[in-house]
Amino acid sequence: MARVAFLGLGVMGYPMAGHLVTGGHDVTVWNRTIAKAEAWAKEHHGQAAATPAEAVSEAEFVLLCLGDDPDVLAVYDAFEASIATGAVIVDHTTASAGLARSLHARSKERGVAFVDAPISGGQAGAEKGQLTIMCGGEGSAFAKAEPIMQAYGKRMTLIGESGAGQLAKSVNQICIAGIVQGLAEGMHFADESG
Repeated sequence: MARVAFLGLGVMGYPMAGHLVTGGHDVTVWNRTIAKAEAWAKEHHGQAAATPAEAVSEAEFVLLCLGDDPDVLAVYDAFEASIATGAVIVDHTTASAGLARSLHARSKERGVAFVDAPISGGQAGAEKGQLTIMCGGEGSAFAKAEPIMQAYGKRMTLIGESGAGQLAKSVNQICIAGIVQGLAEGMHFADESG
C-alpha cells in the first residue's frame, strides 16, 4: 500500500483515483471544485484535501490529471514546496514535452522523481481501468510508478527520457486525427456521389 495524492478529478481522474483505492492504496484527492473532491472521498472512502499542498504533504506518489500546461504549472507551483523528498510525481495530463522536461528538472533539484505519463483510452478506459500509458522519464522513477499505475492501466511503456511520453501521445493524437479526417473525406465523397 502506498500513500497517493491524486490531483484532478475530471472524467478521467475521478475513476482512476477510485481504482487506486480498490488497489489498496491510501488516497487523498484534490480538485478545483472541493465539492467534487468531497463527493469522491465519500464514495471511495478516501480523503479530500482543500489545497494541492495539503494533498501532497505526506504522499509517496503524486498523480496529476489536469487540463493543460497552464493548469499543470499552476498546480505544481502550489504544491512544490510541500512535496516530500523521494516522492514520485506522475503527470497524466496531455501537455507539452517542454513542460515535462522543465518540471522534471525542477523536481530533480528537490530530490523528487517526475514521469510524464499521458493516457489513452478515454472515459471508458478510465472507468474500466484499461488505460494505455505512454511514459517519459528515468527508468528508476518509472519502475517505482508502474505498480501504482497498474491500478488503472492495462499497458504502461517507458518510451524514453523526460518528455518522450508527451511526444508519443502527440503521435497518437496525429494518427487519430488523420483517421478521423480520412473518414470524414470518405463520407463526404460518398454523400456527394449519391
